[in-house]
Amino acid sequence: MTKAMRRLRLGLVIGGAAAFLGGCASFSPDGGMSAVLGSTSAELGATVDKVDTVEKGAALQARVTQLRKKSLSADAAVQVALFKNRGLQASFNELGIAEAQMVAASLPPNPRLSISRTTARFELEIERQIVGSILALATLPARAEIAQDRFRIVQARTAEMVLKLAADTRRQYYRAVAANHIVSELQAIRETAGTTAELIKRLGESGAVNKLDQSRDYVFYAETGAQLAQARVQQRVERERLIRLLGLWGDETRFSLPDRLPGLPRMRSVKDAEAEALRRRIDLKIARADLDLLAKSLGLTEATRFVSDVDLLGKSKTVKTKTPGLDSNDAPTLEVSRERSRMLELEIEIPIYDFGQTRVAMAQETYMQAANKLAEKAVNVRSEAREAYQAWRGSYDVTRLYQTRILPLRQVIQKESLLMYNGMLIDVTQLITDARAQTVSRMAAVNSLRDFWLADTDFKHALIGGGMAGGGGGSTVASASGGDAPGH
Repeated sequence: MTKAMRRLRLGLVIGGAAAFLGGCASFSPDGGMSAVLGSTSAELGATVDKVDTVEKGAALQARVTQLRKKSLSADAAVQVALFKNRGLQASFNELGIAEAQMVAASLPPNPRLSISRTTARFELEIERQIVGSILALATLPARAEIAQDRFRIVQARTAEMVLKLAADTRRQYYRAVAANHIVSELQAIRETAGTTAELIKRLGESGAVNKLDQSRDYVFYAETGAQLAQARVQQRVERERLIRLLGLWGDETRFSLPDRLPGLPRMRSVKDAEAEALRRRIDLKIARADLDLLAKSLGLTEATRFVSDVDLLGKSKTVKTKTPGLDSNDAPTLEVSRERSRMLELEIEIPIYDFGQTRVAMAQETYMQAANKLAEKAVNVRSEAREAYQAWRGSYDVTRLYQTRILPLRQVIQKESLLMYNGMLIDVTQLITDARAQTVSRMAAVNSLRDFWLADTDFKHALIGGGMAGGGGGSTVASASGGDAPGH
């Protein structure tokens, strides 16, 4: 066996031993997506998948096409977004990058090999050296464990992004459908206002209605037309915002949405929203994992506080010297002599000015900072759960009041006013006033129903995490009377 072969064999043995000591991590079959699926699929009731092959992309596209054939429901819209939103797919790629970094961190440190050659007139010096970090090899198991914890945190953050996209999509879906609902209501109101305007015109020609009452009715009809135009603009804007979240383009944007919001569901009981939020909130789990990771990092910092790096250096030197001389025939010649030397050096940084106090102090303060932030988040999670519950329950009660009391009473008033007008007991101005009041209540009922579904989405995600912010009523169309609807 040659010297080169022996050196190669020795290097392979050392590398294999280091790999054994380090316990190298390996790539998962799904790029770490299993943990994301486990955290989100059950909560959302939807499928989450990474598009990493042409075949999988085609299969998901076929499912999206199937969903688009019918009028999209809120659940279907969320499913389309989970399949087509490119920002979410980019976060899945980020998860794959984090896994590659975890595997790289679990590998033993690579030795550094250098070869130098120095040539003089009668001397040739070749120096070979290999350097390996003993400290990096000794701390490899701890660093590998920390890298795995970091990867698990990235998995949790990816799951949080999935939940946030689902929440944002569901909110925007209800806003887009509410815009359709408002347009439908205003179209019906304008048709009624047009009929009333025609009646007032005829009565004005006969002298039964004065010019002031005619002007009041005409301006009501004109304002209704302006509100309808504004509502149609808002309808297109809300639809475009939904399209962006769904990740659709081209012909894919030709999907249909319902014209009306769904009715109120049955009231469900909530025993303890605070405890449920503390148990399920994914951002709280991430904060706890961050704190555990910092605790492990602090332990590693204290273990290596006096030695920042230890390098083991193996050096081999060969010197060839040429000495002038004479051969047997007295001819000038050069005699070549070889000299080999080997050495082993250990390089240690001497902590003369810093004995590791700064790194340990920084790690301790960082840990306490994370602990205080975790405590703050726990307090905020409790408050957010209570706030979301109050908004959800309050909007439910208000919407139910409109649907069970206010709108039925407005219909009774309008019916009785019409009967009294036909019996010539009231004039047409009273009939118009009651009609206007009914339109105000109808618009307010639509806004209230929209606000309930937004509050319902906020409450759900206040318990599981991911995109709690962004709730609320959004842009509304002014009521048919020219003012704001009650409660807005």
